[in-house]
Amino acid sequence: MNLKDFLVIKRATDSLGEGELKPYFQFMLAKIKLMKQQERTSETVAHELIELYDELMSLQEKKVFWSPVPTCTHVHIVNGESFAGSMKQALRGLGFEETHKVITLPENYAIGPLGLDSAEGRMERSNWFRNNIIGGFEDYDEFENEYNEILGKLDLIPEEAEIVVWTSSNACEQIGLRHAVHLLHSKPNAISLYDACAVCEKLYNRPDASIHYRYSGEIPSEKLREVVTRLDDKRRLNSADITRLKEEWKVITEQSGTLRIWSEQAVLEVPADYYDEYLLEKLDDLKPPAGDKDFLKSARLIGEAIGYCEQYIGDSYFEYRLRELIYNGVLEIKGVPAGMRFYSIRRKQKRKADL
Repeated sequence: MNLKDFLVIKRATDSLGEGELKPYFQFMLAKIKLMKQQERTSETVAHELIELYDELMSLQEKKVFWSPVPTCTHVHIVNGESFAGSMKQALRGLGFEETHKVITLPENYAIGPLGLDSAEGRMERSNWFRNNIIGGFEDYDEFENEYNEILGKLDLIPEEAEIVVWTSSNACEQIGLRHAVHLLHSKPNAISLYDACAVCEKLYNRPDASIHYRYSGEIPSEKLREVVTRLDDKRRLNSADITRLKEEWKVITEQSGTLRIWSEQAVLEVPADYYDEYLLEKLDDLKPPAGDKDFLKSARLIGEAIGYCEQYIGDSYFEYRLRELIYNGVLEIKGVPAGMRFYSIRRKQKRKADL
């Protein structure tokens, strides 16, 4: 590999998150291992690695494509990779991909410390995720790089572009809205606010058939296309709205808790164990498979909890609370708590010696 190729790969990998890169590096290592262990020609393995390189470059180009450019007319700020994917599909379906760009806030703002305005606060959040959430950031540098990437994209927004911030009735997206407005405080752009879930429910729900969306990532792209076509300047935030949202962001970040819900049109901080009893009730309601000594797959319980929970919290937080219930002796475990699909749980049972 020459210096030019190395720099191309470095630029691509620097702009991709670890979650996107890890499968590619794992595959590369597997190919190299096969080359050492099997009688395969170096040309064959080299060809496969070149294909992987091309795929990696394609992934980089797709990601950079949605960054703001001087000629764009709209920049959509969305929360979560799921909603971002649907939004990009919707914009492509409308032929808007050249003039409408997307910035994704990947944070689940409903959980974890939220001192994102300082390096110390971001380190605290990174450490909390690493210590409590499976699949969280492995180190502070990874978290910091991703955060700085978002700030860089916000700086690219041209002054003439309309900024559209999307939200819905859940703590994650409502806090994301407030964070976005806070980060945009120095931009002169007009900012519009849209609730995709509310618009979809108004457009498509009927008395005999209705869907309640808990977060925007649940909306299919074909419905989202119709929402995007209805953008206008009637939902622009005025200076009072912006000031209020910035102040609310400040109040939220000063809280010390690690769990927040959306209640009565406001973000509410609740205790970390707020959903523990709810999880135990769902466990009692479910019937474990016969012959499994009352053990239930944790993924089954978490799926049930998510399905019936009125709030959008995310499966990772429920899984974290299950592990806390195990550590505290409320639940028993069978398997390894490396991920929800790897272990089963049941209520702690009294031993005969304790009776």
